[in-house]
Amino acid sequence: MSEAPLPAIRSLPSWLLGRAAARGRALVSEALAAEGMKMWHHVVLSAVHDLAPVAQADLGRSVRLDPKDLVGILNDLQSAGLVVRESDPRDRRKNAVSLTDEGARLLRRCEKAAREANDTLLAPLSSAERDRFTALLIRISGTQS
Repeated sequence: MSEAPLPAIRSLPSWLLGRAAARGRALVSEALAAEGMKMWHHVVLSAVHDLAPVAQADLGRSVRLDPKDLVGILNDLQSAGLVVRESDPRDRRKNAVSLTDEGARLLRRCEKAAREANDTLLAPLSSAERDRFTALLIRISGTQS
C-alpha cells in the first residue's frame, strides 16, 4: 500500500482552510459547551436575537437549517426558557420566535466565549494580520454584504 500524497494535499488552500475551520469549530464548540450550549443552538439563538420577532419559517431560511432540525432546536431552547414561540402578530397562522431575558443573558455569555475561542484560533496572527485574514475570508467565502 502506497502513502497518500499528503504534501500535495496539505499545500492546497482548500485543505488548509478546512483544517483551520475544523480547529475553529472545535474551539468554539468547547467554549459553548462550557455554557451548556451546542453550536447550532447558539446559531439559532443569535439569529433570533438579530431578527426577533421572527417567523419560524423565516428563521430557518436565514440560518439555512432544515425545518425539522429547526423545530428540534427551538423545542430545546424553549424548554430551557431561552426563547418563546407565539402567534406572529403579522400572520396568526405562523409562529414568531423571540428571546427571553434568560436567552439574552446566555447569548451574551456565548458570544463572549465564541470571541475568546476565535482569539485563541487567531493567536499566532498580529492584529493587522487578523483584520486582513478576516477580510480575505469574507471575499472568498461569498458572504460579502
